[in-house]
Amino acid sequence: MLATGTFEVDLSPQDDKTAPAGRMLIDKAYVGDLVGTGAGQMISKRTENGVAIYFAIEEVTATLDGKAGQFTLLHRGKMSAQEQSLDISILESSGSGELSSISGRMRIIQLDGKHSYELDYAF
Repeated sequence: MLATGTFEVDLSPQDDKTAPAGRMLIDKAYVGDLVGTGAGQMISKRTENGVAIYFAIEEVTATLDGKAGQFTLLHRGKMSAQEQSLDISILESSGSGELSSISGRMRIIQLDGKHSYELDYAF
């Protein structure tokens, strides 16, 4: 099944002066077929030559397909001058409530400063 919609995101940089990477808190508000919130943390690193990576764990509390519950999204991204990749998947067995059996992958689309999502999921 495919759920689509938009989301607002607020990233709050954390002051981790001794850490080798940056850390941000993530707060999201999802609307569309997935209605709810996301909260998590992101770790990122950019090299001097512009290669960047990030990893994040996001806890989603939402209603999807008339079912309410929670699940965890795992984010893995990489960007360089030659390539860009982003992989977001639902952590196996992370669903709870009426979303306890959820599995799938999310795609994020950024266009004109706006964020939208496509969640390909199954129960």
